[in-house]
Amino acid sequence: MANLRAVQKEMTRKLLVSTALELFRTKGYAATTVDDIASTAGTTRVTFYAYFKSRSDLARALLAELNEVLERTTSEQHGTTAPELVDVVRDGSYEAMAGWLGQRSRTWVQIRPYLNAISEAAHVDPDLRDLVDSWFEEVIADIKDGLDQAGRFPPEIRHSRAVLAFAQLDYLGQHWTEGRWGVDREQVVHVLAESWFTLLGERPPAN
Repeated sequence: MANLRAVQKEMTRKLLVSTALELFRTKGYAATTVDDIASTAGTTRVTFYAYFKSRSDLARALLAELNEVLERTTSEQHGTTAPELVDVVRDGSYEAMAGWLGQRSRTWVQIRPYLNAISEAAHVDPDLRDLVDSWFEEVIADIKDGLDQAGRFPPEIRHSRAVLAFAQLDYLGQHWTEGRWGVDREQVVHVLAESWFTLLGERPPAN
């Protein structure tokens, strides 16, 4: 019986999160209230607050779900990490970067509602700004770690290169859709991989 209650509680929690994500996508974070989420999920404010302290607390749950989708795991150094990303940057080849970016591009449609929701939430709720900024820095730290491990580029500019590479990936993840800007997914991944290789890649020694 206790197990059944636990399953039911988890189902309710997931329903609230998925409902909120859809409402944030269609109405926007700022325009979506706790009452909207509760009523659309077929429950009440009391039930909502049994699971989440506030709307911003639910946004934190979305960020945790996004980490699961992106296969980011706990890191003592950076909060979360994606070891495969670190390995790709350390490798430094165009082929490795294009392969990883190609795989990530297939998740853009899935992760876009999360990215858009948490980005808007950070602008609306001041207590989320530092959390979202820290999450962005965790991804940037993975890229910098790859450069550090490879010993590529002067140490003082590795973070800047990582920031630029992440900004490109984040923008495409939030905005690109099939056929937009007159390029298909393979073409946009090729352009992104070329840019990443310029910023992060292992260049052959000059003759």
